[in-house]
Amino acid sequence: MKKDSILRQLTVLDFAAVDLQLYLDTHPEDAEALEQYNNVVMQADGLRAQYEEEYGPLFSFRSLGGKEYRWIDEPWPWENKFNFKMCKED
Repeated sequence: MKKDSILRQLTVLDFAAVDLQLYLDTHPEDAEALEQYNNVVMQADGLRAQYEEEYGPLFSFRSLGGKEYRWIDEPWPWENKFNFKMCKED
């Protein structure tokens, strides 16, 4: 999967997780929403692991170092080169 595609999907999943979390703050008894939240978080974790294996860490503080410290190798999330377009380009 391409780098931009993974980042787009992570953005969507992380937004959904935050939205569901806010809902669960006021509706903690909603088992269906909790199940959706857990599924979204698991999907995001899987994509995040895939991204980091292929392209390097997304966070300096949440990523395992592996055999090399790779945080400094790629553009950092706040750098313009890291950004991607939300809409797919043909």
